[in-house]
Amino acid sequence: MAGVIQTTARPAPLSLLRARWRDRSPGLAAGLLGGVVAAVLGLAACAALVTLLWISSPYPDSGPGGALHVAAALWVLAHGAELVRADTLSGTPAPVGVTPLLFLLLPVWLLHRAARDATDPGDGVGVAVGAAPKAGSGARPAWLAGTPDAGPPPVSARVAWTGVVLGYLAVAGPVVLYAQGGALRPAAWWAAVCLPLVAMAAAGAGVWTAFGRPGGPVGRALRVLPRKLRELMVEPDARLGAATRAAGAGAAVLVGGGALLLAVSLVWHSAAAGEAFLRLTEGWSGRFAVLLLCLTLVPNAAVWAAVYALGPGFVLGAGHVVAPTASAPAALLPPFPLLAAVPDAGPGTPLHWSAGAVPLVAGAVVGWFTARAACADAPNAPDAPDGPDAPGAPDGPGAGPAAGVWSWRRTAAAAVVAAVLCAVLVALLAAFAGGPLGSAALARFGPVWWQAGGATLAWIGVVAVPVAVVARAWRCRGAAARETGAEVVGADKAADGGARRGRWVRVPVPSVGRWWRRNPKAAKDAAVGAEAGADEDAVPFGLYDDDGGGAYDLLPADGPGKSSPRGGE
Repeated sequence: MAGVIQTTARPAPLSLLRARWRDRSPGLAAGLLGGVVAAVLGLAACAALVTLLWISSPYPDSGPGGALHVAAALWVLAHGAELVRADTLSGTPAPVGVTPLLFLLLPVWLLHRAARDATDPGDGVGVAVGAAPKAGSGARPAWLAGTPDAGPPPVSARVAWTGVVLGYLAVAGPVVLYAQGGALRPAAWWAAVCLPLVAMAAAGAGVWTAFGRPGGPVGRALRVLPRKLRELMVEPDARLGAATRAAGAGAAVLVGGGALLLAVSLVWHSAAAGEAFLRLTEGWSGRFAVLLLCLTLVPNAAVWAAVYALGPGFVLGAGHVVAPTASAPAALLPPFPLLAAVPDAGPGTPLHWSAGAVPLVAGAVVGWFTARAACADAPNAPDAPDGPDAPGAPDGPGAGPAAGVWSWRRTAAAAVVAAVLCAVLVALLAAFAGGPLGSAALARFGPVWWQAGGATLAWIGVVAVPVAVVARAWRCRGAAARETGAEVVGADKAADGGARRGRWVRVPVPSVGRWWRRNPKAAKDAAVGAEAGADEDAVPFGLYDDDGGGAYDLLPADGPGKSSPRGGE
């Protein structure tokens, strides 16, 4: 055996180096690539749209270079950054800050998808929260442990988020610099703030979604709040998720109601809108471009109409406020189809005041969603997992509706939290939907964000709190009624089952009959209970004892007086 040389199977040096590099930085390369792809796809979509309009335009003045500069500027504008228009009649640069909300959805969706996909390293391997690998995956790399290579290691949430954000900003920086040479130039300060914020928020939402929306990061982020407020928001009874869903439903109702108001106003002013559409440009290419611009601004107009229904209204230039109570005469506006839907100048009428039904409905929806969450854990709630319609639901009196129902104070507090979240969401939408379109008279265009948020908080808070408390009481009362009905049905089933069992029962032991005869009080009580609980029509046979002390037997249920002298004869 001395001349035998022991050898071991070793992987190739190239595969060993690849495995070491992959285990050293798990998921970072995939995150960087995902961020770069998301930025390139969004930029390509804007470039394709602008190039198509430039090719179809009868007056292509600036050439392909100018079209690409405009596409880069629009891509930056889609992140909420303001642009500066240099070629004005007065020579003074004019800001352009109205962000089309439909454009904003594109980078947010691409970043969300990129971050969500970056956390998935491959089939059969999970993901891990934080910087440590997933539990059960093993802390030692596969190349060091000597085990076969089973694929890439788990991806950390921080690594995936960092990779996507850095990859996206690596493309955004050169695009901002390139757009500085066009007619529409991004403002440097706005680009430096808005682009990273949108990238970090959208990528964080994507990673959070990929990990199943855990509550741990939310709790750690709220540690700066006071203890009482933190317990109200993140404790098991707080239901921050339920308040968030209620706030989202309320904001959706507000924006949907605003879209309905916009459609009604456009139909009412259809003649003026059609005339503005025809006067703005000539030729099918120009009208197609105007139509696309109107479609991209429809979400903005819906938010404007929602803030109009809330009361503060929106601004059409400095000092010109359009509200349900009164509309100031607006300055000279361009003939744009969506601006034709603006209400006429003058005091408000009952028709304008009827727009207040939109926040009323939104507040009622928030209250209803809060009450539904408050009664979701009740055993007899219709939408509870152990409700009366669920298989294996309890029928006893201990499964009352108050077992898992929030108190009315907790319900009211949750409605207040939902109102605050809804106000924050509407304020953000109003901030993105408005902005300047120039200087002087057009320095402010659209709703004021803090006024929109304050009005939303007042409307939703005043309406949602009583609706939530009353709806909670009504749902609990319905659950109690269902519980009582279940108890009655259960008692009837038990009585019917006992009667059916008594129909076939036979007691052949003589000693039982003799003991029962020696206790006349017990026999009398049993006879009274049988007459009160059993249905003689449903039970055709009864159990009787004869006068001679015979055993029990099955006899016709005609009464003891009509029985034969001996049981069974």
